[in-house]
Amino acid sequence: MRDAAAHAPRAGDLLAWYDAHARDLPWRVGPAARTGGARPDPYAVWLSEVMLQQTTVAAVAGYYHRFMARWPDVTALAAAKDADVMAEWAGLGYYARARNLLKCARAVVADHGGRFPDTRAGLLALPGIGPYTAAAIAAIAFDRPEAVVDGNVERVMARLHDHRAPLPGAKRALGDMAATLTPDDRPGDYAQAVMDLGATVCTPRNPACGICPWRRACAARAAGTAAELPRKTPKKPKPLRLGHAYVGRRRDGAWLLERRPDHGLLGGMLGWPGSGWTEAPPPEAPPLAAEWQPVAGEARHTFTHFHLRLRIYVAQLPLDADPGAGVFIPPEAFRPADLPTVMRKVFDLARSSLAEPNAPPSRPGDNQP
Repeated sequence: MRDAAAHAPRAGDLLAWYDAHARDLPWRVGPAARTGGARPDPYAVWLSEVMLQQTTVAAVAGYYHRFMARWPDVTALAAAKDADVMAEWAGLGYYARARNLLKCARAVVADHGGRFPDTRAGLLALPGIGPYTAAAIAAIAFDRPEAVVDGNVERVMARLHDHRAPLPGAKRALGDMAATLTPDDRPGDYAQAVMDLGATVCTPRNPACGICPWRRACAARAAGTAAELPRKTPKKPKPLRLGHAYVGRRRDGAWLLERRPDHGLLGGMLGWPGSGWTEAPPPEAPPLAAEWQPVAGEARHTFTHFHLRLRIYVAQLPLDADPGAGVFIPPEAFRPADLPTVMRKVFDLARSSLAEPNAPPSRPGDNQP
């Protein structure tokens, strides 16, 4: 412990490491560019931070590029159609983020003239922005000395201080440790440096302590406990919920879909009609009268708080079928990629059980799945 005790962690050591090893991320203004006078775009910082919640950098990059190409600034996003944004978000998960993205963009345009507030307090007042995101935008986009604490930072702090209390109870203590180390000089670069350190060196498994810029100050390295920190309270097993999904295709190739309510899981997204999702097997709930046939297998998906299994039924529907609460999407407008992941899983199992529609071959798109 003498080595750690004799060397307090210094922000300057971490920033020097960041200057040499910063990750090249599409939304980031790197340290060399910042030295040259470039400044982060608050819109890009905000968009990336919302996308990165509960998601990895690798999963987000493609979505970020598509959003920026289609809606390059907050004014463009605020004017977007809800359905278009939800479709572009499909597959990224946690769909409430997409709804809040629109609410926030519209509030920035309507209440702030299209400019993001430059303080944590001002950002917190916007729809859908919580304490972490407000601190991240304030630090990274506006160089405010705010402590930005995500899972990577919690891990770094727990090891740096050999803090053995388990998460989530230890969150406040780890946040206080992060705040104590946050400097007034280059706080935006520092916030990104700590996250990069956790993502690339102080990793969950097999941390590369030998190349860490804070290795001499790390109490867990000295104690031999780095690999086991942070400790976590065991999670309760996730319950299993069951449901039915109905995939109907009209003779002209149109697919029967429903838009889910704005609130709740998959809110505002298009999906297949179905039953509720319950722990006991729910009653069958076909959207309209037809010869619904079960499909072999079931769609399985895991949400944050439960596992889901969906029994799937398919039917060929007549041209005069009443969609009820749903809508028929013509084949040329139907894109499976616009569906949320669980609904794409349903589609993948159902499509081979539905014959191609009996429609004139001259109609474009009729032979597309």
